Amino acid sequence: MSAPKAYFNWSSGKDSSLALFHALSAKTHHIDLLLTSINKARQRVTMHGLHRDLLEAQAQSLNLSLQCIELDENMDMEKYNQLMTETTEDLKSRGYNHCYFGDINLEDLRAYRDEQLSGVNIQSHYPLWKKDTLELAKEFINLGFRARVVCVNGELLDQSFAGRLFDNSFLADLPKNVDPCGENGEFHTFCFDGPIFSKPVSHEMNEIQTHFYPKPNSSEETPFHFADLRLASPNL
Repeated sequence: MSAPKAYFNWSSGKDSSLALFHALSAKTHHIDLLLTSINKARQRVTMHGLHRDLLEAQAQSLNLSLQCIELDENMDMEKYNQLMTETTEDLKSRGYNHCYFGDINLEDLRAYRDEQLSGVNIQSHYPLWKKDTLELAKEFINLGFRARVVCVNGELLDQSFAGRLFDNSFLADLPKNVDPCGENGEFHTFCFDGPIFSKPVSHEMNEIQTHFYPKPNSSEETPFHFADLRLASPNL
């Protein structure tokens, strides 16, 4: 009897990669699809700012199919929820009854995901849930995964952290008020190599770009520093 089909809600970063590693190792479900939200206008992964061609190269190296949900600029929650419902209903019709996430400890986010998926009768799974974030960061590094920091919250980390490798040196330099996995949105990563990849995703770094985003219920803005990565040649 074959394992039930599952898809993975893929962010392109280290937590997703580690969670996928554990999900594939468990062999409880047959995971053959990555689902990722991207900014339609910019063709970049939402929040991470990773360009689509690097995302596609990741999926190719992971030997998994990729499905992108293209989000319009400034999409409100009603339209977002409608789009996600349409997407999950389609996945359900294609035989996907299970999905995986790389979330660690954000209760509100998990509750939202579970509520949305319960409406289409898809069961969610969280391989990293409630595990110690420092231990997870060390496990990621010790397993041989490699990731680059692609985005940092400028109010918590200065520009020099953007573009760095996510390694023990990076962890040692983090201020005490920053979670080792960036679980509170302090930073985001791009995972380009590791035990689940068939080959590294070759890339090069251009400039560091700074963008400002409005704070909720405030006239102030928060700076975010992005490492603009590009697919290197020769590529996958």
